[in-house]
Amino acid sequence: MTSDQAPVYWPFISTPALPPTGAHMGVDHLSGGAFFADPIGWVLNDGVPVTNPNIFSFGKPGRGKSATTKAFCLRMMDFGYRVLVLGDVKDEYEAMARFLGVEPVRIGKGLPARINPLAFGPLLAGWDSLSVEQARSRAAIVFSRWLTLVRGLVGSQRIGDHRVPFGPTEEVVVKCALQHLTGYAQGNSRMRETTIPELWHLLDNPTSQLIAECRYANERAFLDETRLLRDALGQLVNGTLSGLFDDHTTIDIDWKAPMQSLSLSRLDPLGEEAVGIALTCLNSWGRGMRETADEGDLRIVVRDEAWKQLRLGPEAVKSFDSDLRLSRSAGDIQFAIAHKPSDLLSAGDSGSQAVAIAKDLLHLADVKILHGQDRAVANELEQLLGLGPMARDLITGWAMQGQGRALWGVGEQMYKVGTVLHPIEKELTYTNDAIKAAG
Repeated sequence: MTSDQAPVYWPFISTPALPPTGAHMGVDHLSGGAFFADPIGWVLNDGVPVTNPNIFSFGKPGRGKSATTKAFCLRMMDFGYRVLVLGDVKDEYEAMARFLGVEPVRIGKGLPARINPLAFGPLLAGWDSLSVEQARSRAAIVFSRWLTLVRGLVGSQRIGDHRVPFGPTEEVVVKCALQHLTGYAQGNSRMRETTIPELWHLLDNPTSQLIAECRYANERAFLDETRLLRDALGQLVNGTLSGLFDDHTTIDIDWKAPMQSLSLSRLDPLGEEAVGIALTCLNSWGRGMRETADEGDLRIVVRDEAWKQLRLGPEAVKSFDSDLRLSRSAGDIQFAIAHKPSDLLSAGDSGSQAVAIAKDLLHLADVKILHGQDRAVANELEQLLGLGPMARDLITGWAMQGQGRALWGVGEQMYKVGTVLHPIEKELTYTNDAIKAAG
């Protein structure tokens, strides 16, 4: 028989070896050789079946997801990568940041750090010297990002069992208001940064010019038709966003540092929805900061507990989807972490638009790291990822017998990998301090 037929009968024959480039993660237990991870290098290599560098990591708590993520980030720094943790919900990355000489930014009620998700970011630089065509092109990028954010925030609010709608009419109103607040509508050469509370106040007290541009007969008609939109924004401004994302940014990020971590653990008492909204704001802000990244400025963007954002409804899922799709153009590796693939399906009811988009997210990450899982999740692994019985049994058997063991899916190729940690890495990746103290 030929070599492509032999694995059907002798499945112990290993998958074709990957190039020895990128982070040396550990041992490939099928071939007995070393395993290297290089997502962007894989995209550029026609011999590797990968078209995007994004990574999804799944695994039962305690199976080594965090350790593998941190080891990957630390080792890729040797190749010029920097790390951005957009929402450390459990303070798992603080020790790593301090080890690298960076103080993590803590975001929470009563803390001084604030982040404006409507910040222009680097795109504001040199705006007054742009030609008309260049200004229009740059404005289109900025307003598109802001509309994605506002759509996600408004859509996170509920009317009973239903999400607040955000359709074409709401989009026109919000876009016109943002153009007025920034000075773009007036043709100003210098743009002014605005905030979500300012957007809400303008919609609550519309000018005659804004009413006319939005094609309403009078102020009464404007206020009646936008009541739901305004109430949703007002609830956010006075609630979840208050003291966190309702003013201009007060932190100074050193983008040349090896790592930046934004901690959200102080929001945990407010519930999963508050954390999800905070993640949505951070994602928008982070995307803005990367819109004009220098060539060669490679970054690993870690998104821990990503499923909390997806539970905010279809618009939040679309926002996350947009981030994954833009990774190729920005030179970023989006590294999303969750417990199991079905976490993505918690975005909505079975058969809903949110669930359909969430399922598609799995196809926007050609690299999947599948750590140990209980046998109860075997069927969902089979259905969502198309794993065969051998791969499924490795995840629910072999991978459960030791931390750091995982099945790496690189495109359609599978690798049985055991992450090997340096003693220093073991200290930085240890996440059982609270359990140890309680014991």
